[in-house]
Amino acid sequence: MELDALLRSLEATGVATAIRENDLLFPWVESFHVLAITLVVGSIAIVDLRLMGLASRDRAIARVASEVLPCTWAAFGVAALSGALLFSSNALTYAHNAYFLAKLSFLVLAALNMSIFHLFVGHDSESRGAKIAGGVSLALWICVVAFGRWTGFTLHATPLAS
Repeated sequence: MELDALLRSLEATGVATAIRENDLLFPWVESFHVLAITLVVGSIAIVDLRLMGLASRDRAIARVASEVLPCTWAAFGVAALSGALLFSSNALTYAHNAYFLAKLSFLVLAALNMSIFHLFVGHDSESRGAKIAGGVSLALWICVVAFGRWTGFTLHATPLAS
């Protein structure tokens, strides 16, 4: 099945139609998404700032991470679910929006940065590599938020060529 046809099928589901056509449902789902993203980025920023040596220097990085990351993962789950619901409501338009695609790219880069950090730096969390990973992570998550906001403001703009 062609991607655009699959996206149209997703948009035609009952859930997607309800979110798109109900005056209250889309704003509620979007509110949950924004609040969850705020928790994700805020909690990641706590760890990143510690990695960079700019905050909580009197606490071990492992302790900061173990206290904060459960909140991060729970909020990420809510953000992913609410984001998927929002996407389904207008899948074809989102899939052809350059800002949305950039947001997804920054999400992938943030995951890659986290993976590289855990594979190569994780046990030496006071190293220069940890500081770099924290700075890169913070920058990537800021880009996720910025491009996410731009997505909402450009949905009615001319889509990318298919």
